[in-house]
Amino acid sequence: MLGSSPSIASTLRARRKKLGLTQQDAAELAGVSVRFVHDCESGKASVQLDRVLAFAAALGLTLSLAPRQPEPTKAESQPHEH
Repeated sequence: MLGSSPSIASTLRARRKKLGLTQQDAAELAGVSVRFVHDCESGKASVQLDRVLAFAAALGLTLSLAPRQPEPTKAESQPHEH
C-alpha cells in the first residue's frame, strides 16, 4: 500500500533500478528532467501529480487509489480549520 510520499518515492526508485535505468534514462522515457526524477525519488512533496504519473507510466507502473480500511468517519474526513 502506498500511503505516503516516501513510500511512493521508494517504489519508483526500486522499479527504476530493477529495470536497470539511470535517472537520466528514466527522465528521457518519461519526458521529464533528471531533477524531477531525483525529486520524485526523494519524496519531495511539491512535485506535480501529472508528471509523477508520467514518470510511473514510463516505468510500467500505475497508481491506484482505494479506500482506507477502516474508512474514515465523517469527522476525520473534514478539513481541519485553524
